[in-house]
Amino acid sequence: MRWALVMTVASGCLAPLRAQVPPAAATPPAAAQNPSPMVEHTRPHERLVARDLRGVTRTITGPGGERIELWYPDAARMGDTVDLVFHFHGAAWLPEQSVAALGARWAAVVVNIGAGSGAYDRAFADPAVFDSLLANVVRESAAASGRPVRTGRIVLVGFSAGHGAVRAILRDPRHFAAVEAVLLIDGMHTSYVPDRQLMADGGTLDTTNLAAFAAFARAATRGEKRFLITHSEIFPGTFASTTETADWLLASLGLHRTPVLAWGPRGMQQLSEAGAGAFALLGFAGNSAPDHIDQFHAMPELLARLFHSAAPPAP
Repeated sequence: MRWALVMTVASGCLAPLRAQVPPAAATPPAAAQNPSPMVEHTRPHERLVARDLRGVTRTITGPGGERIELWYPDAARMGDTVDLVFHFHGAAWLPEQSVAALGARWAAVVVNIGAGSGAYDRAFADPAVFDSLLANVVRESAAASGRPVRTGRIVLVGFSAGHGAVRAILRDPRHFAAVEAVLLIDGMHTSYVPDRQLMADGGTLDTTNLAAFAAFARAATRGEKRFLITHSEIFPGTFASTTETADWLLASLGLHRTPVLAWGPRGMQQLSEAGAGAFALLGFAGNSAPDHIDQFHAMPELLARLFHSAAPPAP
């Protein structure tokens, strides 16, 4: 039996009394945080709105019969080369609007496969899938332009789960060589080893899912590629956070974060940055679902930074 010592005032003196204390209730296990249960109203969480773009939209059948959307700008019809941004995961209008701001020669290809990075990874695990998609994009671009079209620069963008497609594409040496730039928006995740065992409890990161990103980052630090990564502070609980994978990547590159207190797009608050050459990593505040969506709506500014703030690739 458990007892507590209680002191009372009796006849001007402190007298000890024994009082029974009920057994402590068992501590419930921590709830999974995927999706994040956090809600906060400190940051404004500004949102872009869709606007009309001067161009045509064509539909392409992708892996598994999924509908893939190609937006081709009217201004691109004046030339025979088109630069392509492949965006994975998210409403099509936002990446299309973001790509439109890059200039006349840029077209957007928006791919939505489903939930979870594994679905995107499996869809593009066979290099022939991206080869087929690229060929279909060129064919549809020629149809939109009314003349033969060849591919110029290739950029891959993964938001959230979409990073699974990016890592699958980069695993192929031919595609790795062909891609000029990569933007990962709050979406560089991996599993814990053992599964679901947090690093605080002795788990480690499954770095097999990060190897392609590490290789591309090294190339970017040498100025051979462009690579921009952003992350929030969201802690999924069931798999590694973007903060944990970012820390691993920086350690593997021998880079360190610099503390930053600055406003970002859509009312975001930047806390840190790191980089070398044409590689940059930006850390932002927030552990809620709106903070995650903030980063998607920051895509116009992030694409601009990818191309204008980093050192140019080596010739």
